Amino acid sequence: MKLAENFLDIVRKSRYAVVLTGAGVSVESGVPTFRGKDGLWSKYDPDEYATKEAFERDPVKVWRWLAMGIELILKVEPNMAHIAIAELESLGYVKSVITQNIDNLHQKAGSKNVIEVHGNTLRLRCTACSYREIINMVPNNIPPYCPKCDAMLRPDVVLFGEALPYEEWDRAVDETSKADVYIVVGTSGVVMPAAMLPLIAKGKGAFIIEINPEVTSITRIVDLYIDKKAGEFFSEVMELLSS
Repeated sequence: MKLAENFLDIVRKSRYAVVLTGAGVSVESGVPTFRGKDGLWSKYDPDEYATKEAFERDPVKVWRWLAMGIELILKVEPNMAHIAIAELESLGYVKSVITQNIDNLHQKAGSKNVIEVHGNTLRLRCTACSYREIINMVPNNIPPYCPKCDAMLRPDVVLFGEALPYEEWDRAVDETSKADVYIVVGTSGVVMPAAMLPLIAKGKGAFIIEINPEVTSITRIVDLYIDKKAGEFFSEVMELLSS
């Protein structure tokens, strides 16, 4: 609890606290990570399912795989980490949440200012026109087609080989540059260009907090390292907020 008290004291005294989250923040909700021993890439070859070229080569195959992900995301619920981060935002301490995740759980927990640098599984976009829609069920037809122009739809996520959405990345860098406290939760720190964000924050003089049960490439630059699972640690934070 001492770490949680120290964390909360730093965040409460901050001028502009920003949170960056990775796959580790959603593991306790039942969302698998991509890397590691039990990650998705240990079961599915990303070259076959998660690249721009794979989608263009066999969109039906990729869409069937993506549909399994959509089905999972629709079932999972935010854990205490998502809930506590949303609460810290509602109290005015956290100004924005930058996430590498595509599971919509920050929004489901109540976070308002969420910057999704890798997109959102529950948002579809047309491959030909500007049409986008939010879904609450797996599409009946795989692949689905645009109601405006009849081109194929796809989840609005970043596949390997694609650039990050410029507007979201620009916002992420801007928010990172403003931060005096930068909280990094559950990210491996190896996925570029998102892995650059803590370095940008550090270069701007921010106090860096990392919450991760495993040492990462980010750990060497942090000012406070909390070696706990996100949900476990933020349960303690919520307990303090409620007291």
